[in-house]
Amino acid sequence: MRFRPCIDIHNGKVKQIVGDTISDLGRADGQPKENFVADKDAAYYANIYKADNLNGGHIINLNMKGTKEYKASMEEAIKALSTFPNGMQYGGGVDDKNAKEFIDAGASHVIVTSFVFNDGRVDYDALKRISNAVGREHLVLDLSCTRVDDKYVIVTDRWQKVSKEIITYNFLDRLAYYCDEFLIHAADVEGRQNGIDRDLVGFLEVGS
Repeated sequence: MRFRPCIDIHNGKVKQIVGDTISDLGRADGQPKENFVADKDAAYYANIYKADNLNGGHIINLNMKGTKEYKASMEEAIKALSTFPNGMQYGGGVDDKNAKEFIDAGASHVIVTSFVFNDGRVDYDALKRISNAVGREHLVLDLSCTRVDDKYVIVTDRWQKVSKEIITYNFLDRLAYYCDEFLIHAADVEGRQNGIDRDLVGFLEVGS
């Protein structure tokens, strides 16, 4: 087992939020529920992970691409990546046009979900493009999911949209050709401080 650290950035601040409370519409104040807002910047935490040799963690920009808040969070992320070059992955607003920029900025991998989905399904043309843009060895597919009945369904657009793709072993095998790793959060329990989704962990462990 390896410990993988995480730096979530929202509105230019390092935060821990309740995962499924992100909303571009619907909440009166437009803000997710926060458990913790750090008084240190992202580079501070990246430096700690570097000192402790904790490779393979991820930095996630939680803001919507194209907003001023996204830009502020991006600036924080770039500083953290340069603090721990090749030590952390980056996700948030990544596509085939900008993916290489994050690798050049110090990310070991880029993390994508929404870019490779179209109308709720994996767009294999988009997946091939981004895999070719950075090399499969630098690509992580975020397959974070929510439970629907007895199945785990992938959620996209910062966990706001339930896709039509169900996590199965055959599905994972097909995607593995294009990437180096999968990143799978249980969106229903993320940030709620109530432990893990044991059923999801057990399902993934059986298939590993």
